[in-house]
Amino acid sequence: MKDSSRTPTARGSSVQQDWRAWLPEEKAVVFRYYQRHLESLYNMFSVALNEAIEIRQRGDLAKSLLTIEMTAKLCKFLTFPLAGMLHAVHEHAKHYGLVPSAAPLDAANYRGQRGQRSARVSGVLSRVLFSQRFQFLQKVSTLEEMVEDLDQDYCSVAGDLADGVSVDPEHDWAELDTVHFDINTNFRETLVLFKSFLVVLPASQLKAFQKTVCEQWQAPGTVHPVPQSTAHPRRLAAFAGE
Repeated sequence: MKDSSRTPTARGSSVQQDWRAWLPEEKAVVFRYYQRHLESLYNMFSVALNEAIEIRQRGDLAKSLLTIEMTAKLCKFLTFPLAGMLHAVHEHAKHYGLVPSAAPLDAANYRGQRGQRSARVSGVLSRVLFSQRFQFLQKVSTLEEMVEDLDQDYCSVAGDLADGVSVDPEHDWAELDTVHFDINTNFRETLVLFKSFLVVLPASQLKAFQKTVCEQWQAPGTVHPVPQSTAHPRRLAAFAGE
């Protein structure tokens, strides 16, 4: 028996139009909450990494390594819910047949070779997959995989530095900054993609989606600080193609 609540004809217009689109209040509240919540997690991670770099530049290596060890935990506090959000979007869109807009990933937005390679592959697939629905699902899956891989890369490099087993500290410190940049790129891509998802999401499915996100976010050690408004509209607009 088919689910009568499915809406296979729901389609977005374009990523640019979706990003500028007005959302009904109930959807707007949900978008702002997730945006601010994830933004607060990103800010804690980013500020701690910048502090570690500044401490190292001042010559206090021991303290910088203690700080970099902490950033690995903060990285996971961000990447776990970010990957969970992407997984929830993918599963909901797939199950209910939603067709949000999706723009191909741009390799120029990434610094690391892994990110650039994944973006190029995603771009090729977006030209092969003529269905807008499959283009969207493929992009979500790619972003989720990239977030998980980048988290592993960051924690591995940070761990080597903190444990004093890095064979090339200069390279590894630079690598952390590169991975941080690419995590930020995927975060911004996720917000733009999420807005397109909400544009086509029927209001009747909003609570079911939130329940799925909540289930994805339940894990030992996950933190949920009070969200604060710290958005970066210019960079988000760039990912939306404006």
